[in-house]
Amino acid sequence: MREFVRGAAWWTEDGRVVRADPADRERLPGDTWERAGLPAGVRLEFTARGVSAVEIAYTASPPSAADSYRDAPAMFTLLTGKEAIDTPATPGDHRTLIHLPCLEGEFTLHLPEALRPVLHAVRPLDGTLTPAAPRPRWLVYGDSIAEGWSVSRPHLAWPALAGRALGVETVNLGYAGAARGEAASAEQLASLEADLLTIAFGTNCWSRTPHSAGLLYETARAFLDLLRRGHPDAPLLVVSPVLRPDAETTPNALGATLQDLRTAVERAALDAGADLLPGEGLLHAGHLVDGVHPGDEGHALLAKAVAGAIAP
Repeated sequence: MREFVRGAAWWTEDGRVVRADPADRERLPGDTWERAGLPAGVRLEFTARGVSAVEIAYTASPPSAADSYRDAPAMFTLLTGKEAIDTPATPGDHRTLIHLPCLEGEFTLHLPEALRPVLHAVRPLDGTLTPAAPRPRWLVYGDSIAEGWSVSRPHLAWPALAGRALGVETVNLGYAGAARGEAASAEQLASLEADLLTIAFGTNCWSRTPHSAGLLYETARAFLDLLRRGHPDAPLLVVSPVLRPDAETTPNALGATLQDLRTAVERAALDAGADLLPGEGLLHAGHLVDGVHPGDEGHALLAKAVAGAIAP
């Protein structure tokens, strides 16, 4: 079954995909580890030959309190290249048939992330399935926006969209409410196989855990330096915080506005020799569904900007 899984960073002993190292969880903040249990961006990729349907055996849990914000019902979403086909998912132990629109082809199946499913088996109803060919591996570290907090379906989060556009295997390491550039996370990313990397954090350093501009500069610079120890030659893109109207010119508890923090992240990226995509100007207020998080249209714009910055 695991040969079909893409976007998985680590596995637990009981077969769950997690997005932080279980062996190193004691060094992580509790909010980071909690979000790491959500399989954001994890999917199945396979080539079908003579297959009318794929059976997925899984165990799912009710959404956590933090994930009850999702308005759309939990779904398996099959991407065919031309369309997205949803199949409902519910908590409990299930065997679900995912019907394919044609007997032959390459398919991607996104999971019902909010249910944190544990996959037990993947098998064709008829014909044969083979795993998708390996692709360059792209690690994306960030906060709730990278995780895809407010998109209507997981495959519409900007890392997923940009990954498909670039033809790479996206590993989503976005942690809603967290991702403040902790050294433990940097060292975990450094330990993973990667061909390219993107770092996009800073918003949670304005309010949830206040940083001064100087503290965030040093934090971001240390994060990038630790990352480079594991990936000295991989292309590295830093995306500074996108628009957050309530924070742009409002000082936090340590006197820093989001503009100040954005400048600190950008200066750290340039001083570390990373490529930089300034977040200011990528979105406007109409793209934000709650004043902080972009909806589907905003994620599409971010994906286009990030893919454009990486592709050359």
